[in-house]
Amino acid sequence: MAADFIMGRHPVMTALKAHQEANKLFVQADLKADAVRTMMQLAKQQHIIVSSVPKQKLDCLVAGQNHQGVVLAIAAYEYATVDDLFARAEARGEAPYLLMLDGIVDPHNLGSILRTADATGVHGIIIPKRRAVQLTATVAKTSTGAIEHVPVARVTNMVQTAKMLKERGCWLFGTDMEGTDFRQWQAKGPTVVVIGNEGRGITPLLKKTCDEMLTIPMTGHVQSLNASVAAGLVMYQGFTSRRG
Repeated sequence: MAADFIMGRHPVMTALKAHQEANKLFVQADLKADAVRTMMQLAKQQHIIVSSVPKQKLDCLVAGQNHQGVVLAIAAYEYATVDDLFARAEARGEAPYLLMLDGIVDPHNLGSILRTADATGVHGIIIPKRRAVQLTATVAKTSTGAIEHVPVARVTNMVQTAKMLKERGCWLFGTDMEGTDFRQWQAKGPTVVVIGNEGRGITPLLKKTCDEMLTIPMTGHVQSLNASVAAGLVMYQGFTSRRG
């Protein structure tokens, strides 16, 4: 698989502790922090090559992004299947709690959503294979390690997948400007939250497949929220209702 990069001390440490398949650890030559030494020891224990390089080399590898002196070269992230997400819920003895992201294109949004999904007990995320951001180094860094703990499944057809989820007993709840106040929503059973694209929202055909639309009340002049913020609010309402 193609190489990708994880950057930043916390994301790199999380990847190493999770035994993420990696090829090489690049460390800035003048760093002597204890945390960096620990990363180097973990990498060597896993037979990962450790290379001491100048800061300019790291800047070049990650196109000038903030790497905090450490970059881990990894194999491209492996995707789960929808069956894997159901199996994860079953292993926990819980009703499935999933997210469908309909065309999220900003890697920072996907990374933030992964982070909140991990915090709120979401069993997995479903994304489309086309016209949407995939699992990249930027997503990994923004997720601050959550990418190692929340499986992501890619599907060819979101509408067909939504219908399949309903056949398996799930209720689909979309987010929209008009709908039920999300604060009244109960997510105790098999639940799928559908979050739309940053600009256009949920595509019409997928929207028709949803059982109910949820809305987030707003009183300000701006009548829309960032996709990751909206997803976070809804995920936490689901988290609260599922735990009484």
